[in-house]
Amino acid sequence: MAEIKSMAAIKEKWTRVTPQRTDDYTAGIRSPKRDWANEANAAKGNWKAGIDAAAAKDLYAKGVTEAGTKKWQEKAITKGPGRFAEGVYLAGPDYEKGFAPYRAAVAAVDLGPKFPRRDPRNLDRVKRVVTALIEAKIGK
Repeated sequence: MAEIKSMAAIKEKWTRVTPQRTDDYTAGIRSPKRDWANEANAAKGNWKAGIDAAAAKDLYAKGVTEAGTKKWQEKAITKGPGRFAEGVYLAGPDYEKGFAPYRAAVAAVDLGPKFPRRDPRNLDRVKRVVTALIEAKIGK
């Protein structure tokens, strides 16, 4: 039988030591061994094979069922609020850059005439916005 520390001892060391490794974490991000984008693109066949295999075994639904609702809620409530505001603030420039083409697409839409409330012809106005957003997304 292989000798290994107890799970309690492993957890205790991990939770005690790992938070002190923020410098290592930062250094790894700034100087990765391999370029993330190149490696991710090179692995797209493996990604598809993994997704296909997982779908064939219904692993997504099994994982969701196993995790249940309480786990994600508990983790989100414990960690989320403190990280949410900072994350949104830091993502502001990326959000602006990412949303700008869609805002421009909506701004350029000729909605056509507006009819009385609940008139089904008003759905054409919605369709025009949806079409513009799809065209902005796929680059037409």
